[in-house]
Amino acid sequence: MKNYFDLTGKVALITGGSSGLGVQFAKALASQGAKIALVARRLDRLEKVQKDLEAEGYDVFVQKCDLTEFDSIKGMVKNVKEHFGSIDILVNNAGVAYGTPALDMPDEEWLNIMNVNLNSVYFLSREIGNVMKEQGKGGRIINLGSIHSTVAMAPFSVASYATTKGGILMLTKSLAAEWAKYNITVNAIGPSYFGSEMTEKIVDTPEFKQILKAYCPMGRVGNPGELDGALIYFASDASSFTTGQLLQIDGGWTTI
Repeated sequence: MKNYFDLTGKVALITGGSSGLGVQFAKALASQGAKIALVARRLDRLEKVQKDLEAEGYDVFVQKCDLTEFDSIKGMVKNVKEHFGSIDILVNNAGVAYGTPALDMPDEEWLNIMNVNLNSVYFLSREIGNVMKEQGKGGRIINLGSIHSTVAMAPFSVASYATTKGGILMLTKSLAAEWAKYNITVNAIGPSYFGSEMTEKIVDTPEFKQILKAYCPMGRVGNPGELDGALIYFASDASSFTTGQLLQIDGGWTTI
């Protein structure tokens, strides 16, 4: 029986690849046979991740790139394509979050989160979409949405973050509709709160634990690896007829 989750021979480019979910995603796709290109701003962190993954037998290439410097995206993609010969999977994982109330948010903070979480996703997806179109064999684009793609949260200020993640949902749907004719699928994963560098300052606070009890039926944050199944599904032939979808992985958060 065919293994629909096999990624042998595929090349996956993962942004935000120097820590947290980016590293977890690299391990998940590499475990299914994919070659991995990791992109982030911190080269020293990237090289450490590369060394660790190569010690496990995985084929890893790293590129330093600040995705908000939009002019650098084309060169970064060119380098990855030249190194591996193709790019078959894109995981738009890089992101930031702020908890500033909307009435108090500085303009530069709003613009920065828009550039990191939304604008760079479009510009990189457009570049990779053109690569996939030229390659003529389709491709898989996986965006990191959030529970805040569809809901806000009264106790915390998530206006800027939720705006970007709502935008990711509609960008996912729009690109999926446009690029289906090229056999490029575009889907999104919508996590609730997982332990990561971005969330470590809040997930252990008493206030957040109360929020979990109120908002999440399972009453906990996500564990490492609990996004892997969705990621591999969207990256593989198993999802060949699935596009434009947001899969919420949230312990039931968005059911209430």
